[in-house]
Amino acid sequence: MAEIVVAGHICLDVIPHFLRDAELRPGALIEVGAADLATGGCVPNVGRALHRLGVSVDLVGKIGDDPFGRVVAELLAAESPSLTRGLAATAGGVTSYSIVISPPGRDRTFLHMPGENDTFSASDLDDAHLEGAKVLHFGYPPLMARMYADEGGELESLLAKARRAGAAVSLDMSLPDPASPSGKAPWGRILERVLPLVDLFFPSDGELAFMLGRPAEECAERCLEMGAGIVVVKRGTRGLAAWTAGEDRLSTIPGLSNAASWANRTAEHPCFSVEAVGTTGAGDATIAGFLMGWVRGFGLEACLEAGCAVGACSVESRDAASGVRPWAETRARIDGGWN
Repeated sequence: MAEIVVAGHICLDVIPHFLRDAELRPGALIEVGAADLATGGCVPNVGRALHRLGVSVDLVGKIGDDPFGRVVAELLAAESPSLTRGLAATAGGVTSYSIVISPPGRDRTFLHMPGENDTFSASDLDDAHLEGAKVLHFGYPPLMARMYADEGGELESLLAKARRAGAAVSLDMSLPDPASPSGKAPWGRILERVLPLVDLFFPSDGELAFMLGRPAEECAERCLEMGAGIVVVKRGTRGLAAWTAGEDRLSTIPGLSNAASWANRTAEHPCFSVEAVGTTGAGDATIAGFLMGWVRGFGLEACLEAGCAVGACSVESRDAASGVRPWAETRARIDGGWN
């Protein structure tokens, strides 16, 4: 049985290798190098990172029975055959993919097709997946049409299923295309509906500002008011910041035995210094580091430190998880004076 079940969005990332900085403009032809094919989305990004950190994990996601789907399955099987057991290949379905445009020295841009992720529902996560799990981590509902339809009713059902199974609920978001149906969804009402079920909420500051329509620094407290237990905000090059609810709320989180030491806290941790090769999936790797600390019983500051360290390792490779090291190696790097 897995300690952590990672469910939700899965895709294939196609990452062209830029030979130089380049401005994308109409009519231009830009010569690039070979493309990396890598698994992308919350499910493989967080799942592979947790696996590399030594956490037992199950992945639950939907792909198509098309060439991209076969590549996704092969890439995960190459990491470990156990990572493919929760994949569902839909007959005639289309696997989600992203074209990741990441020139040197710039943040990445995505061209994304949701594919089978749009059909994911609460019924795709069955009780057998959750048996014995300490945490369900669910990611990217803004890129999964059924999750934001009906003001998040399907997402609420899925998270409630995890709580009934005795797992702590962890939720990550993504920034919608403002012109898409997801970008026009009532995200404030969706969050009001689901956050009472969310023990660990991992949005970025930009996602919060977009969804709640207020300055990012005000949003974390608002999420606690809506019912979230612990809000951990990804702040890019500024690292991580966390806000926690009171002891009464935290005492409802499965597996958290020391709720008093976590209650009514704010904390932050800066990024570690690295030479960044690619930022794709860095937020997911950061979440994996935090969740690894969570299931190992770390305190709040130690979980934030682990998250920032694993995220920093991630950006030393072009894809999301190849740079992630076993936790003992990462811990030794921190203890050795990593700036």
